[in-house]
Amino acid sequence: MKILLLMFSQFFSAAQAWCSPKRWSTILRRRIQVILATLLWVSTTLGVSIPAQAESMTPRSSPAAQILPTADSSKIVPHNFISDAVQKVGATVVRIDTERTVVRPTVDPFFDDPFLRDFLGPDPYSRRPREDRLRGQGSGFIIDSSGVILTNAHVVSKADTVSVTLKDGRIFEGDVRGVDEVSDLAVVKLKGVNEPLPVAPLGNSDQAQVGDWAIAVGNPVGLDNTVTLGIISTLHRTSAEIGIPGKRLDFIQTDAAINPGNSGGPLLSDAGEVIGINTAIRADAMGIGFAIPINKAKSLQDRLVRGETIAYPYVGVQMTTLTPQQAQVNNNDPNSPFILPETNGALVMKVFPNTPAAAAGIRWGDVIVAVDGQPIKDANQLQTLVENSEVGQKLQLTLKRGDRTQQVAVRTAALENTA
Repeated sequence: MKILLLMFSQFFSAAQAWCSPKRWSTILRRRIQVILATLLWVSTTLGVSIPAQAESMTPRSSPAAQILPTADSSKIVPHNFISDAVQKVGATVVRIDTERTVVRPTVDPFFDDPFLRDFLGPDPYSRRPREDRLRGQGSGFIIDSSGVILTNAHVVSKADTVSVTLKDGRIFEGDVRGVDEVSDLAVVKLKGVNEPLPVAPLGNSDQAQVGDWAIAVGNPVGLDNTVTLGIISTLHRTSAEIGIPGKRLDFIQTDAAINPGNSGGPLLSDAGEVIGINTAIRADAMGIGFAIPINKAKSLQDRLVRGETIAYPYVGVQMTTLTPQQAQVNNNDPNSPFILPETNGALVMKVFPNTPAAAAGIRWGDVIVAVDGQPIKDANQLQTLVENSEVGQKLQLTLKRGDRTQQVAVRTAALENTA
């Protein structure tokens, strides 16, 4: 008690000294020294130990300890929908390695010099062709337990050898049964399969909506069984819009990372069903990839397994959408080569030679406004109508040429498949 009274007296004296402007600094410094010395003596005499008191307190768990799972093996940590989807389909995803031989002429610039050639004579080895082995890699997935694999046409097209590696490490030789360059789809059959293989569940791409989850699985740059996550960014993205006008596809656009080597792999829904086949990326954009809708593949896979050639009707024009506003801008330009009708339709930008359109007399600058009496609002609508027709079918086109309206009959032909 005496010690506590002494400490109180010291604090009171220090407060009085604080109120004296002339002496506060010297007195306050001395008082503080006395207080510190007293506290040190009290702690030494009474054996006060602050750490000992802290150890007697009940420890509190850290936030990290509350988040991290315990080592109790009886508790099962639930998985999320991504891991569930990958577990459902992962074993069906394969890696495809291809090789093909390319023959190139060998040219020696030394012997191409006329003076040296006349002086030394022709070199019999300078023109000998050289064979190069080109290797490629992609992905695919099993659609039949007998070993039928769906992939992209550009992965296996013109390949001399195809090697398929399953997730469990088994390697099979692959036989390319069918290739369709227009849809960029191909079917490969594994050789020597002695037991049923796991099959990827195919979903319905028509039910996909913008904003749905999208899970890409494949083997990008040789890294097997890689999974990336994104959403469906948009639907019905035409091949012309993404820079590959030679295809006949409406793509699923996604921001799930699709890299070289992912081609042919599945694009999954959150339910673990295949809704698309990863096929393309935009080199000039980040986070934009494209997949072929699985319903398109389902409509062609049986014919590709049988090795059939897929015939596509075409008329042979390159076109773009025309609106009245665009026509007005063109007509107000004094340097415009022609006057366009101020209407909706498909403007013919080019007519390819030796095509049905060229034979029918269609010209550059014509505007197609109807097919068989059905009004045409844009170029995509016309493209769809032609695709849904039959090879050899006669189409009645209504077109505007300047201030005149004409009827032109065009008979579709089969688009050459370069596979």
